[in-house]
Amino acid sequence: MRCTRREAPRAGRHSSVLLIVVVVLLVACGPVVTATPLNGAVGDRPQQAETPAGTEDPFAGQRERMVADQIEARGVRDPAVLDAMRRVARHEFVPAEYIELAYADQPLPIGLGQTISQPYIVAVMSEELGLEPGDRVLEIGTGSGYQAAVLAQMGMQVYTIEIISELAERAAARLHRLGYLDVQTRAGDGYWGWPEAAPFDAIIVTAAPDHVPQPLVTQLKPGGRMVIPIGPVGAVQTLWRFTADESGELAALNLGAVRFVPLTRSEQTP
Repeated sequence: MRCTRREAPRAGRHSSVLLIVVVVLLVACGPVVTATPLNGAVGDRPQQAETPAGTEDPFAGQRERMVADQIEARGVRDPAVLDAMRRVARHEFVPAEYIELAYADQPLPIGLGQTISQPYIVAVMSEELGLEPGDRVLEIGTGSGYQAAVLAQMGMQVYTIEIISELAERAAARLHRLGYLDVQTRAGDGYWGWPEAAPFDAIIVTAAPDHVPQPLVTQLKPGGRMVIPIGPVGAVQTLWRFTADESGELAALNLGAVRFVPLTRSEQTP
């Protein structure tokens, strides 16, 4: 996950929405529009490694405050998202020197020029995917593995790709150590998706391209959702939710202004 910071808060969660049909090479960013909250059911979820008997999780209170003050207070309502954000130990996904800021309302560096996203952004993107337990989700940009852990905690089948091999290896080891054994990880160019595991109910992209990658569109099921930031490098981008129809066209919902690192590409095609 690589969101550097949220440029502007989303408008009220009950504002009117504007749906537009776009072609898959959409580049333009439209006006900020908000979405109706998506309320998914809480299903069976993997459990993290438990705190040793007789000890308490010293960060449990910080996670509760994070969810209450940073996430629920801003309009996120999906109970599965809120429960996962309370359960997943974000401090396990940040470098030791930033552990005191693990539950702060900000992104944090994870090395190699990448970041772990602001908790609110993770929650918003997870909610906007409109997931049901057991859905197959593709994540582009594993980063620390935190977003993948949240999705797995929600009961999803998660496939996640990271182009920086060192980060991919670290995230895979971390997810395994924390008990997220069913998350499928891969080092590679996420622009091309994971075709042999497709189709997916949802795709989440945590770095910004300047257009919607066509390979990802073709890997969405009809009715599938993609949440992705789009925009130029070094500028404010727009977070979009796309829903695929039977013909492959996308209905687009503008979720507001964000700033992500650019989607890194390989020089070679697969």
